[in-house]
Amino acid sequence: MPGAGHRGAARARWLGTGLLGLFLVPVSLSLEVSVGKAATIYAVNGTEILLPCTFTSCFGFQNLRFWWSYNSSDTFKILIDGIVKNEKSDPKVKLKDDDRITLEGSVKEKMNNISILLRNLEFSDTGKYTCHVKNPKENYLQHQATIFLQVVDKLEEVDNTVTLIILAVVGGVIGFLIFILLVKKFIAFIIKKTQEKKKECLVSSSGNDNTENGLPGSKAEEKAPKKV
Repeated sequence: MPGAGHRGAARARWLGTGLLGLFLVPVSLSLEVSVGKAATIYAVNGTEILLPCTFTSCFGFQNLRFWWSYNSSDTFKILIDGIVKNEKSDPKVKLKDDDRITLEGSVKEKMNNISILLRNLEFSDTGKYTCHVKNPKENYLQHQATIFLQVVDKLEEVDNTVTLIILAVVGGVIGFLIFILLVKKFIAFIIKKTQEKKKECLVSSSGNDNTENGLPGSKAEEKAPKKV
């Protein structure tokens, strides 16, 4: 039956795809490389800058290789190349292209830090810096993360005037609303107390003997008529 054969082939393909996915998913998620949340960092010409890079591995690592590359519009080069023997060994540099670069890496407290410090910055240092990691325990799959460095003459001061104005307006509105709410509660309290006093006065008046005042509706003591 051709229909049964077709269904069997389809199930086999799905099964093969599922097994391949189960094999690839843990490998793809096992090693992660991060250079921080900022995609671009700025530094002043002549100063120094730390280019951050950390990695995590669920499978552990051994003889893990790492390297930093620099890429601009007209230049590509490997800045530093090193190895991390195991989880208890600090990163070691095997090759360094620029004496201005220092490895600031460490595996202490499981940070797995392979950041580099670049000193005496020049405008030509502007470009993309990529941190590469390759773990033999994970079939030598390469993982990487890139950060862009912009070397400037001076850092621009951020004008927070608009932000401060907005915060002041919002704060003023909130304060005014709170004031209105307090006044409203105070007025309600005064009205409540006034009503309570009126009720006490009415109750007190209804219980008094008004005979001597000659008020209508008052009770009078009836005297017996005198006998002639």
